[in-house]
Amino acid sequence: MRLTSVACVAALTGGLLASVHSQAPAPNAGAKPASDKLIGGTIAPAKLKAAAADGYTLMLAHIGMSTAPSLYRTLPFKPIEDFEHIGQVVDVPMTFIAKKDLPPNDFKGLIDYMKANKDKVTLANAGIGAASHLCGLLFMSAIQTDVTTVPYKGTAPAINDLLGGQVDVLCDQTTNTTSYIKSGRIKAYAVTSKTRVESLKELPPASEAGLPGFEVTVWHGVYAPKGTPKPVIDKLVAALQAGIADPGFVTKMHELGSVVVTKDKATPEGLRTHLKAEIDKWTPIIKKAGVYAD
Repeated sequence: MRLTSVACVAALTGGLLASVHSQAPAPNAGAKPASDKLIGGTIAPAKLKAAAADGYTLMLAHIGMSTAPSLYRTLPFKPIEDFEHIGQVVDVPMTFIAKKDLPPNDFKGLIDYMKANKDKVTLANAGIGAASHLCGLLFMSAIQTDVTTVPYKGTAPAINDLLGGQVDVLCDQTTNTTSYIKSGRIKAYAVTSKTRVESLKELPPASEAGLPGFEVTVWHGVYAPKGTPKPVIDKLVAALQAGIADPGFVTKMHELGSVVVTKDKATPEGLRTHLKAEIDKWTPIIKKAGVYAD
């Protein structure tokens, strides 16, 4: 079995692959699972689209599957029509963080500060189409205030400049920010999930701290090539559900600040329904921003 992933957490890819492979038959006796991590919003889906529909090549992809139709003017695949949907896996909440000496001390104060200083405050992101970019777009839309955005080529340089005080604010995944928050090297204001995150219980959800209804999670789903036989799909769904119930996998995800989905979401319909809803959510926001990744 080969799992192709796009910009996912390495531990998620490896942990899920091991859990699912232990439940699903290998194509050859003694075969070992393998994974390819492909950076880029269209590379992995395009590769999966061309793969054999035998159930042995899958893709683990995140929220980017719902934003690609708006971010790319030329897209070599259709997220809904061109794949078989196996199920959701985990949700990775995001965090609103800032340089340590930024004046606001709570999330409501941060919103007020950004509104009052919209011409000088800077909002970093990891590049066009990155989860941090999407969070920033939704945030500016929610507070009806545009600020200066600073795109980087990846999360690491964005966080480095935040630590150094070169930029003011960043919204990024718990998997990237938790260690910095716990070390006290940055300020943290809120999480973007509906409820508090187990590993960051001190942070309130943004929806309860000043932005009712605000929610962004970097959700992940598993896909197979179009035309994969239903009996194979059924086996993969069963293996996925067994995988997300594996105590070792659940523990590792919690340590990363991620939330393993409930069983009803780890189904073809669960993923397909969520994907459609997310496409509807992000399309108007991205179109209004007028940004493209190609």
